[in-house]
Amino acid sequence: MSSTILLEQELTQANTLGLPCRAERFAAPATLGELRDLLSLAQDRDWPLTVLGGGSNLILPERLPGLAIQPALRYWWLESQDNQTLVHVGAGVEWHPLVMALARRGLWGVENLALIPGHCGAAPIQNIGAYGVELCDVVAAVQVLFLDTGRPVTLTPEECAFGYRDSLFKGELQGRVVITGLTLRLSRTPQPRLAYGDLAQRVTANPTPLSIAEAVCSIRREKLPDPAILHNAGSFFKNPVVPPGQAQALLATSPDMPYFPLKDGHVKLAAGWLIDQCGLKGWRQDHFGVHERQALVLVHFGGGSADELLAFAEQVAAIVADRFGVVLEREPRLA
Repeated sequence: MSSTILLEQELTQANTLGLPCRAERFAAPATLGELRDLLSLAQDRDWPLTVLGGGSNLILPERLPGLAIQPALRYWWLESQDNQTLVHVGAGVEWHPLVMALARRGLWGVENLALIPGHCGAAPIQNIGAYGVELCDVVAAVQVLFLDTGRPVTLTPEECAFGYRDSLFKGELQGRVVITGLTLRLSRTPQPRLAYGDLAQRVTANPTPLSIAEAVCSIRREKLPDPAILHNAGSFFKNPVVPPGQAQALLATSPDMPYFPLKDGHVKLAAGWLIDQCGLKGWRQDHFGVHERQALVLVHFGGGSADELLAFAEQVAAIVADRFGVVLEREPRLA
């Protein structure tokens, strides 16, 4: 059975920024066969193709021409291997409910990544991370289909070229593949990672994956707005990474600046702190603003466009660059 193609589909609710968008054609294939058929159809008719996930890290234009596809591959199952467990999951599965289900089963590895919105298929693109853990720490394989041929390929973590908020899917494979599934490698051996922020103070001795996931949820809810109530895409800017000399110069004038030394000698800074120090927390212009509690989050009050959002973000980045000499890079991708 082929997937239904909807015409002039409204997608405003399909992105957490709540930006107005309409797709010329839209389909949500539930099987690999349906997905291949749609890719072939788009190829034959020369339709521009847009692949959507959960819309939580995406900036949509007012109109998407051609065909927009949102894979609805919603399976997941476990495979035991000695003291490890492989989790096979389809691209259309929502990330946070999966994390909580795995934590309840006593599986270690993804509990620090709780309450990150979006679908599993989008997770490898920006190598999602939080509280000292990144997807690359637990991913064992990524399954993709090439858009032009429908050819399936399974990529190893090394082949995915994961970096900080980066991957091969933002580089060589951008616009060439659709992610169809992931394989995660989790453990039943306790391995809590509590060094980031105040996470250790939020859990008791001998924590479980579930207690850590619940603590992460509590912290995130205190700091971040719910996109169902106030439209946002989470962290709008990446935490900048600077050479050690630049970090030392900044610390000389701002000794209370948060910083995180990296293995290669570079230093990661806190973008939210930099924005806050510029007095921008709570700043608003027309339809967009900097969140009043978390300066790293830009919020949409309704009625604005993608162009207006990008212009507002450029102003924020310019003010930070003028004061600190640090360049902020946008995290959400353009459709």
